[in-house]
Amino acid sequence: MKIALIGYGKMGQTVERLAQSRGHEIVATYSSKNSFGKEVQKTADVAIEFSRPELAIPHIQKAVALGLPIVVGTTGWNHRITEVKAFVEQHQGSLLYASNFSLGVHVFQKLCIHLSRMLSHHVDYQISLEETHHTQKLDAPSGTAITLAEAVIAEHEALKEWRLGSEILPGVLPIQASRVPDVPGTHVLQAKSHIDTLRLSHQAHNRDGFAVGSVLAAEFLLGKKGLFTMDDVLNFKP
Repeated sequence: MKIALIGYGKMGQTVERLAQSRGHEIVATYSSKNSFGKEVQKTADVAIEFSRPELAIPHIQKAVALGLPIVVGTTGWNHRITEVKAFVEQHQGSLLYASNFSLGVHVFQKLCIHLSRMLSHHVDYQISLEETHHTQKLDAPSGTAITLAEAVIAEHEALKEWRLGSEILPGVLPIQASRVPDVPGTHVLQAKSHIDTLRLSHQAHNRDGFAVGSVLAAEFLLGKKGLFTMDDVLNFKP
């Protein structure tokens, strides 16, 4: 494939390295120094986007309008997903988005869902989430933590919403978010009672898992129309 990278920070450069190792070609890179433009329509087969929350939707809209399939790893914009879906459908575009492209994270999510389902009627267990990322991570909680929280809440009868913080409230799943230097990403789901504590965790050692997942997503998206997620790529069933 010929890939355009939108966002050329540490993640974009990791995507470049891993895409090239899989035999793909990077034909354009875009950053704050040069804006994503229509010339990419003639050179790229697909775009992979890791930028900033406020730029993700304009990038999606521009790519879709150009007929360029786009894989988006930027988080912090999903509150506008209904609007984006309508735009993609209207223009018969190709979009694959994920809060996290790591295979391990998606396995972790399925385990969290299963634990939540098992504990749904055991109200002695207070469920909470913790996430830790590098200081350059702009959104808090992380998109991955929000995705996990929503999946857990959907399976737990007593949980109705999530909130940022550590306060224990009825019907609330608390999410604690920490930002420290040089941490690719750690997520922990905890279920605590007065008897014992259960903890599921995923710790990324580097950015490679996120980056190679986005390349796999681009390989999957090529030639398809519509809106997809990593569940489609990995063929995970509910």
